[in-house]
Amino acid sequence: MTLGFDPFDEATRRDPYAVYAQARREAPVWRHPGLPLISVFRHADVQAVLKDSGSWSNDFRPVRGLDPLDDEGVPSMLGLDPPEHTRLRALVSQAFTPRMVRRLEPRLEAVAHELLDAALVRDEVDLVEALAHPLPVIAIAEIIGVPAEDRARFKVWSDAAVESLGSALFAPPSPERIERMRKVFNEMGDYFEELAEQRRVSPREDLLTGLVQAELEGSRLSREERISMLVLLLVAGNETTTNLIGNAVMELLAHPLELARLRADPALLPSAIEEVLRFASPVQMDPRRARRPLELGGLPVAENQMVICWIGSANRDEDVFPHADRFDLARQDNRHLAFGLGPHYCVGANLARLEAQVALRALLARTQSFERIDAAKLPLHPSIVFRGVRSLPLRLEPS
Repeated sequence: MTLGFDPFDEATRRDPYAVYAQARREAPVWRHPGLPLISVFRHADVQAVLKDSGSWSNDFRPVRGLDPLDDEGVPSMLGLDPPEHTRLRALVSQAFTPRMVRRLEPRLEAVAHELLDAALVRDEVDLVEALAHPLPVIAIAEIIGVPAEDRARFKVWSDAAVESLGSALFAPPSPERIERMRKVFNEMGDYFEELAEQRRVSPREDLLTGLVQAELEGSRLSREERISMLVLLLVAGNETTTNLIGNAVMELLAHPLELARLRADPALLPSAIEEVLRFASPVQMDPRRARRPLELGGLPVAENQMVICWIGSANRDEDVFPHADRFDLARQDNRHLAFGLGPHYCVGANLARLEAQVALRALLARTQSFERIDAAKLPLHPSIVFRGVRSLPLRLEPS
């Protein structure tokens, strides 16, 4: 059977798992017809690529056209390799250590309950709008040091930044897309540079002050590096977690016995979040560039060849996860790759886990039940990189 895999197909995006399973069986390393692009579907192969930064690069600048703003600024930390990546990651990772994240928990709990206070007075509510989006936005805004009155800009900027993320791997961005991206990044750059200037005059206990003042082996961040870092943190700091919270609620609704199990035993919450990360990975794919001619799964890979690691498929690999298509909140040895692997393992993974746990714990505590308002198809995230919905209308029954 010939693999028919179109990551832009709506039916595939809504339920890609049968196609992923076929790919793992029949074409685990697959060259896209007519494109200079290879997809990788098995856990072992995805893991091998993500771990090996010596062979596989996150810097896509040698492949023209992948970044709508190729000729402007510098890549974010996500688009660099060691040692440049190592230097930038060291400057920001201090804000996301387990100890620092634990300090945020009381504040996150308070925010989650404030958001639910507002939601529960309505008969029907869009859970993305009411909880899944604002909680991580408030968290990353407070970590960076963004004033509360400016948070509304985050959604506009973040939506614009990710609307077609990943599409350039398959076709060059349109001139209109390039112009929209240039406008958004210029606005974000001007905004963050104005805040940075305020921190030079009046330092505070926030990440922005740390980035302005940071020194590591005598090296400060350049203006372009600082802006790229803040844009990355803004987008990554809310997109992944918003989708994680939304996906968690949708999977619990789709598996009512597991929802009842979690209500009866809240101690399962940490493993429940890990299972959502595996079963409905918020980030479905992660690309790499071959640094030199290689072989992968028997296929020759040319220097600068782009390879897509399908995390969503790897996390359903039957060779790694027993009963991989079963949603099991108490799953043991859950070696999912939802946060990546290797040097680019998500710096905010601890924060994302905590935010999702706080959101679900508050939702379960404050409701007797919740249910979909209807069976209408939900609007998908516009980017093929992400698995999630932009709206989740629910009826909440207060506890």
